[in-house]
Amino acid sequence: MRLFRDISKADETMSGGKRSGGKRGRGAPGKTVVFGMLERQGDVMTKIVENVRRATLEPHILASVKKGSTVSTDELKSYAKLARHGYVHGAVNHGAEEWVKGIHHTQGIEGFWSIVKRSIRGTHVHVSRKHLAKYLAEFEFRWNLRDDPTSMFPLLLKRLET
Repeated sequence: MRLFRDISKADETMSGGKRSGGKRGRGAPGKTVVFGMLERQGDVMTKIVENVRRATLEPHILASVKKGSTVSTDELKSYAKLARHGYVHGAVNHGAEEWVKGIHHTQGIEGFWSIVKRSIRGTHVHVSRKHLAKYLAEFEFRWNLRDDPTSMFPLLLKRLET
């Protein structure tokens, strides 16, 4: 796995679950937590995680982003100690309707989440937690090859051969 070296955006989203007038967002029942990072003008990576706690999310950033790089996040407290690990960290406070703070924002990764969710709703209606990683891998593949779409099909065939 290659390390992200430029400005990276990290964020989490919720997928699935039934909403019957109950709680929305992070505390809603039946939701699957997906963590993702997007390098500026670069690749995206996603990972299904158990929760949004620091002990769960931080190791993924430490393993995927080169020390000294810039990491932009939202105000979730799980990201608060990234600077202690050698990153330049900036957070935007969506709760205060702050979307950009200097060079820091999470718009790129949030745009990726939007593409994933619209496609699932529009094509599949629902994807279970059991199969979600496969769908996420497809979206990563498409995103990471968006600048070279002619190579997608040959790469898919090559992967099938192995």
